[in-house]
Amino acid sequence: MFSFSDNDFFARRCVWVNGPVIVGAGPSGLAVGACLKEQGVPCVILERADCIASLWQKRTYNRLKLHLPKQFCQLPKFPFPEHYPEYPTKRQFIEYLESYAKHFDIRPQFNECVQSAKYDEACRLWRVKTVSADGSEVEYICQWLVVATGENAERVVPEIDGLKEFGGEVIHACDYKSGEKFRGKKVVVVGCGNSGMEVSLDLCNHEAQPSMVCRSSVHVLPREIFGKSTFELAMLLMAWLPLWLVDKILIILTWFILGNIEKYGLKRPSVGPLQLKNTQGKTPVLDIGALEKIRSGKIKVVPGIKKFSCGTVELVTGEKLEVDSVVLATGYCSNVPYWLQESEFFSKNGYPKAQFPNNWKGKSGLYAVGFTKRGLAGASADAIRIAKDIGKVHKEDLKQKKQKVPTHRRCISTF
Repeated sequence: MFSFSDNDFFARRCVWVNGPVIVGAGPSGLAVGACLKEQGVPCVILERADCIASLWQKRTYNRLKLHLPKQFCQLPKFPFPEHYPEYPTKRQFIEYLESYAKHFDIRPQFNECVQSAKYDEACRLWRVKTVSADGSEVEYICQWLVVATGENAERVVPEIDGLKEFGGEVIHACDYKSGEKFRGKKVVVVGCGNSGMEVSLDLCNHEAQPSMVCRSSVHVLPREIFGKSTFELAMLLMAWLPLWLVDKILIILTWFILGNIEKYGLKRPSVGPLQLKNTQGKTPVLDIGALEKIRSGKIKVVPGIKKFSCGTVELVTGEKLEVDSVVLATGYCSNVPYWLQESEFFSKNGYPKAQFPNNWKGKSGLYAVGFTKRGLAGASADAIRIAKDIGKVHKEDLKQKKQKVPTHRRCISTF
């Protein structure tokens, strides 16, 4: 039944999984696990960190809140508590996820980093190899593999000329917690997305002097329009109007509320915010106060960087700024190509090749959740589809009593 082509097969513990293996215990992995529970399908969730939602718990700044109303961010079959505010805080969202895991009795295998996952054509099963913090290795054998590592698995650190010679503190936004330690310092924030805007605002609120690098165009929208979430308004309009028209309406309303932002160095893209999100995955910035600081001059918007030198940064315009610290709000990327040995479903950039809504299912029992570039709502929709798809096959297998159980003595059937 099994292919023993690997030289190190006998050196590691081998575990047979009666259901799917899910890689990642963030919101996406938890959502799939919960939906599978509802289908009566067992699963194993592998997580390289020592907690669920490690991105939220360990790599986000203190002031972070959900940018969308809570009804668009809840996971399947478990709403947010009624007493939560419309935009829950970081701590509240983490508590919600912990309650979610407890409610569905989801217990991930922590501190297990997936080294490789490969489909074995000989036995038509997935072989997922992991290594623990203590160096021990395990190989999981399963019929289905769910990739739930998401779009933000690894930080993106761009190569900027002279950055290594800068001399001051350089951190990625995932290591930024608060502007308190930057009080009175001149800080360059590289990036003008939601993270760059919010880090700049937090620095300003802690009496630092931030300069935000806006190298390319960006859509800045108000978080709310006429007392309603901009996102919710867009969803309502799209039920009746074509996307291009909704984009035009949003831009006109934004102009009336925020005014002309281009005079502050924030150039708006020629493509509308929703179309840009759908085609390139670029999320518009929802303003929560940074624009007011930009207007007042407390946050300085600067163009692209040419190079760094000791204690200074030279902009593409030739202007030089004295700088104490640098925060790289340069985003994240998928890490799927580093461990998944598959090239038909996933592309080299770590995203499914198929476009939404057909990017959740591959061949040979391979699934992806949280890669729709549609936030938590997209991940939840994926999770429901995946669980139903696997559940249908699983029930048929049980009915026909054709479960494949390995017989090798080093394979233990515990899941």
